[in-house]
Amino acid sequence: MKNYIFSFLLLFSMSFSSCQKNDNLDKVSVNKRQLLLNNIPYLIKGVCYHPVPIGSDKRSFETIDKDLELMVEAGINTIRVYMPIDDVKVLNKIESVGLKVIIGFGYNDSKDKFNIHSGNFITYINTYKNHNAILMWELGNEYNYHPEWFNDDIKNWYNAMNEAAAKIHEIDSNRPVSTAHGDLPNEQALSLSPNIDVWGMNVYRMVVPETIFPEWEAISSKPMYLSEVGGDSYLAKAVEGFEQGENQEAQAHANKVILDKIFDNQEICFGTTLFSFTDGWWKAGNNDKQDVGGWAPNSTGIPYDGAPNEEYWGIVDIHRNKKKTFKVVKEKFRSIK
Repeated sequence: MKNYIFSFLLLFSMSFSSCQKNDNLDKVSVNKRQLLLNNIPYLIKGVCYHPVPIGSDKRSFETIDKDLELMVEAGINTIRVYMPIDDVKVLNKIESVGLKVIIGFGYNDSKDKFNIHSGNFITYINTYKNHNAILMWELGNEYNYHPEWFNDDIKNWYNAMNEAAAKIHEIDSNRPVSTAHGDLPNEQALSLSPNIDVWGMNVYRMVVPETIFPEWEAISSKPMYLSEVGGDSYLAKAVEGFEQGENQEAQAHANKVILDKIFDNQEICFGTTLFSFTDGWWKAGNNDKQDVGGWAPNSTGIPYDGAPNEEYWGIVDIHRNKKKTFKVVKEKFRSIK
């Protein structure tokens, strides 16, 4: 009797689970330097998304409806998140407006129960691999800047990343596996990571991101996209004719130049996820107000002052008011078919 009840409950839960087989699941694949969605080249017109409310340091999707409305208006087709979205209702909303999401996994983040080190990332993938909102799985975020997280030997990360990618391939043959590398991966990174299908790169080279494309072409035939690019709306000093202080004109100008150059090189790069959707007041330590600071490593290439003010990166502010760069993003993304 107990076995009968268990079998019934298991069958019942599977019938209503978000991981049930989806006969209409999109096929995501790679071919040479392209990402394909149902065998058609897919160009990422994306944004990085980590919505943290005022006064908090934890992500919340309480504004998801408004955020998706703004993203659709801006012509965004892809969202990149730094940790999994464990809420099928949120994924359903993303899918309902026609957007895709790149699901990122951290290595050993205590805030993320689905991290790679615990092995729980496999649980997440098994649960959500049949959800049509998901475009790719992505491992890590510029961990090459932090060998101290891996016993001062970055090879430990590349080996763990490659092993995780192999496990993902075993359970989900329908999507590629990516990583978000800090700028151009070196020979060691590439040689230790053959299971990575797509290389994302966080590239901050002032307003010349295109300089990375011939460098990548020379070392790899795999597809790539720029997983972070952009500028903030605060200048630590007056530069390039822009005034010191909060300066949305400088951000808008930088993002226009950067996006133009990326999409002029589609033969190498299949798009970008601009950093970022909203300002993040939690980054510099005082969660109740917007602070100057919150410096990021290896970010001296931030336009135009070389100083990454981490709380001023949004294309909208914390209240979802459109910043001047929103118009730039909208005009660019909507002009590309």
